[in-house]
Amino acid sequence: MSGLYMLVGTLIALGVLVTFHEYGHFWVARRCGVKVLRFSVGFGTPLVRWHDRHGTEFVVAAIPLGGYVKMLDEREGDVPPEQLEQSFNRKSVHQRIAIVAAGPLANFLLALLFFWFVAMLGSQQVRPVIGAVQEGSLADVAGLRAGQEIVAVNGEATSGWAAVNLQLVRRLGESGVLDLRVTEPGSTLETPKQVQLDNWLRGVDEPDPIGSLGIRPWRPALESVLAEIDPKGPAYAAGLRTGDRLLALDGESLADWQDLVDRVRALPGEAVTLRFERDGQAQDLQLTLASRGEGEARSGYLGAGVQGVEWPPEMLREVRYGPIEGIAEGMRQTWAMSLLTLDSLKKMLFGELSVKNLSGPITIAKVAGASAESGLGDFLKFLAYLSISLGVLNLLPIPVLDGGHLLFYLVEWVRGRPLSERVQGWGMQIGISLVIGVMLLALVNDLSRL
Repeated sequence: MSGLYMLVGTLIALGVLVTFHEYGHFWVARRCGVKVLRFSVGFGTPLVRWHDRHGTEFVVAAIPLGGYVKMLDEREGDVPPEQLEQSFNRKSVHQRIAIVAAGPLANFLLALLFFWFVAMLGSQQVRPVIGAVQEGSLADVAGLRAGQEIVAVNGEATSGWAAVNLQLVRRLGESGVLDLRVTEPGSTLETPKQVQLDNWLRGVDEPDPIGSLGIRPWRPALESVLAEIDPKGPAYAAGLRTGDRLLALDGESLADWQDLVDRVRALPGEAVTLRFERDGQAQDLQLTLASRGEGEARSGYLGAGVQGVEWPPEMLREVRYGPIEGIAEGMRQTWAMSLLTLDSLKKMLFGELSVKNLSGPITIAKVAGASAESGLGDFLKFLAYLSISLGVLNLLPIPVLDGGHLLFYLVEWVRGRPLSERVQGWGMQIGISLVIGVMLLALVNDLSRL
């Protein structure tokens, strides 16, 4: 079923986002009097095609990795004299800017629509209550303690752990003060806390913002009885089975499952002794933990999981908005995620954020499947995030992307005449090289995660 969710989720995501992006170009081109020859979703062999009364050919093609809108243009072939006024290249620079910018803007509008719907749909969130603080950690030095609830990060209210994590991600690779506001158990009085950052998680491949502060979120106690085993993990290789109860690690008794998780994460690549109970008999087992991540984010991995339990109602909150409030929330989310995407690209460029965080089609497909499987709200959020990424990336001033064309037209607007075809040709070659290079890097990152 997971494979089916991944396939269907990916096709829906690409189909919706590409269609909406290209429709933005199409809609504005029509309003500017440009004749659209073809509207294609996908590349390669057409699977379905039809024509409208304006003579535009609509195509759904076999390779669903993009799309395009082909317009009448003298630079791409002969144009009959009676159709010259419908040619894209004959339109004013302002109209051409509007047509090119319409695609990315359509993606931002689509993201706003998804966020608005999710805001009205509502979601159940886990209150960001601290379960434990690692001794000597950044959080410990700042005075954070178990039982406190994080109500704001950098001045932004945090209704759940996802919101906390999002605000922390914005500070990756930075130095300075991280401002938090917390409340004590049973109190609504907010207390400010300051965490000192120094090139925090700079260049780390798989950063864990909350964990790296030394914070462990509160969770209900879980018995350390194995319910699932990763067939590629150390637990499976060592012979552990579902139903085994883990009792001790390296001779020290385990309080609960989270205790084991915390201790395993601190021992990447280490040989350990596990004491477990099977069929009423206690046994000892030696195994070597796997390692995940690099640098400060490097952690141990056992490859086993336990059955979840119900959360106490007081640790959950329902977050829902009305139709009008939802619009404001959708705009806020769209703006915040757009800024985060731009900031992340800048940090990758300057080495503050590892380029290994760049994801390609394989990772996108996996996340599409996982979000589709977890519910409508999560899938719509994923579509919104992906739509924003598509909009931001297309606006980068790189020739072959919409942003590159916008750059050429803005220069033409300022100069009063376009750049020479030779200069534009050089720009296109550089742009193609950059885009191919980034795509290959993202694909390599994807393959390294398999």
